[in-house]
Amino acid sequence: MDSSAIAPPAAPARTPNVTDYDTARAAFSWDEARDALDGLPGGGLNICHEAVDRHAHGTRREHTAIRWLGRRSSRRDISYGELAELTSRFASVLDDLGVGREERVFALAGRIPELYVAALGTLKRGAVFCPLFSAFGPEPIAQRLELGDARVLVTTPRLYTRKVAALRERLPGLRHVLVACRPGEAPPEGTRDLAELLAMADPQRPVEPTRPEDWALLHFTSGTTGRPKGAQHAHEAVVVHHASGRMALDLHPEDVYWCTADPGWVTGTSYGIIAPLCSGATMLVDEAEFDAERWYGILADERVNVWYTAPTALRMLMRIGAEPLAGHDLGALRFIASVGEPLNPEVVVWTDQLYHRPAHDNWWQTETGGIMIANLACREIRPGSMGLALPGIDAAVVDRARDGTVRVIDEPGVEGELALRAGWPSMFRGYLDQPELYARAFAHGWYLTGDLVRRDADGFFWFVGRRDDVIKTAGHLIGPFEVESVLMEHEAVAEAGVFGIPDEVAGQIVKAQVCLNPGVAWTPELQRELLGFARSRLGPAVAPRHIGVIDDLPKTRSGKIMRRLLRARDLGLPEGDVSTLENGTP
Repeated sequence: MDSSAIAPPAAPARTPNVTDYDTARAAFSWDEARDALDGLPGGGLNICHEAVDRHAHGTRREHTAIRWLGRRSSRRDISYGELAELTSRFASVLDDLGVGREERVFALAGRIPELYVAALGTLKRGAVFCPLFSAFGPEPIAQRLELGDARVLVTTPRLYTRKVAALRERLPGLRHVLVACRPGEAPPEGTRDLAELLAMADPQRPVEPTRPEDWALLHFTSGTTGRPKGAQHAHEAVVVHHASGRMALDLHPEDVYWCTADPGWVTGTSYGIIAPLCSGATMLVDEAEFDAERWYGILADERVNVWYTAPTALRMLMRIGAEPLAGHDLGALRFIASVGEPLNPEVVVWTDQLYHRPAHDNWWQTETGGIMIANLACREIRPGSMGLALPGIDAAVVDRARDGTVRVIDEPGVEGELALRAGWPSMFRGYLDQPELYARAFAHGWYLTGDLVRRDADGFFWFVGRRDDVIKTAGHLIGPFEVESVLMEHEAVAEAGVFGIPDEVAGQIVKAQVCLNPGVAWTPELQRELLGFARSRLGPAVAPRHIGVIDDLPKTRSGKIMRRLLRARDLGLPEGDVSTLENGTP
């Protein structure tokens, strides 16, 4: 699909921040990107100052920073000025509790205002913020609190009682649990009422004079096996959050912006908190879970300009169809972006047809801290492509040899591992207490991402698969995403997950599990039809040999299909770490 493209919409409502990619790339420098921020006296840098205080102390003090939409029609607007005071109060609470610089403050909560105040207030104090998914079970919560050496946990009475209270004896370092109580609700034994503490705290507590390299964020990411990895990020990551928000998401100060990601996922922190606030935009937060009618109502009623969501959500909307959109005016919507899984070409075409705005895929990882590759507002979209490396990011396709050497592949269309030239500001600074693992992520000045890609002659990157996901069959290397996208082109298929299973002759053969569109019945005839459809489109070497049906694909809470889990379940193998499984009960 390299040759097909969707042009940028004609006459955009606002001129894109990047109007010419090549010019922007040639002129870009990280020093200028740093100069676009305030900074602190003496060369300091603090994420909360850049996201909140610099606006609160300027002309945008009364501008709405956060518009919170509650589950039951409640809403709350928080201005930049109010947010500055709330985050100062939280930083002051940490002072009063004796929490020092770079000590860890964890949050286990749904999308409630207190979560955002805690995140930014922790950074204002100079402590380290670590978000947890509120859907985690007790064991993954305990594991992360132990690994991160948590000093403070911000949560709710319900989550504490159900998931944390029984763990306290395992967590001697967890000195304080602060709970966000509803009016009239008493804090559980062993916890303190966050609202009471905030009410008594100093609303003018200044920003801690942190340095660019001071530790700011801790994001846990699950490996295939073993314990979670804690990726450490410094305050300097805000340089990328701000710059990429402008370049990849085309954020403007007057925008109403909605990132649907939960802050328990890195996207929900980097682009659900920091980037929009750094840009001075109004950031929407919806407490409720996915519901097509509700989402379309929010997009229309709140006049959302920029919408950042997961491919899984777009595929769900595509599966549901256009009916819930009826009566909703999305005329304010200027830009749609997506991340979490590769964005299938069919979804890009569908969003262009239904919303009159194509979804712009982009690529990054927990370890990169920010968007590295993206389809920009000023360029055409090649459906299925990750896009172009952002200005300031050097990306290459490389061949990693067994002896550790790395060779850059210059030929277009050749598959290899995606590598990034080390040194961008949001690059992770380590895996917590795992220095050897961190060292293995780099070679000869390159960060090796573990993702297999190819690059076309115009510099657009195309995702092939994770190194661990790629299927080797009869001498062929097959990326599951390519097969999944073809299966989704069939009118019966809503989603597909593809993996390899052992074969005595070929080594591995391709197997697929599909979710069907509403009203479609699984029959032997449909199974044969799908096998033939895939074979005609992909050829016998690449097409699946077996296709089964499944109600829901196992996904992480960030929307990634857990292909290794499909394979493990199919073969009766141990499932490994399932703590981030969306529909699991870890």
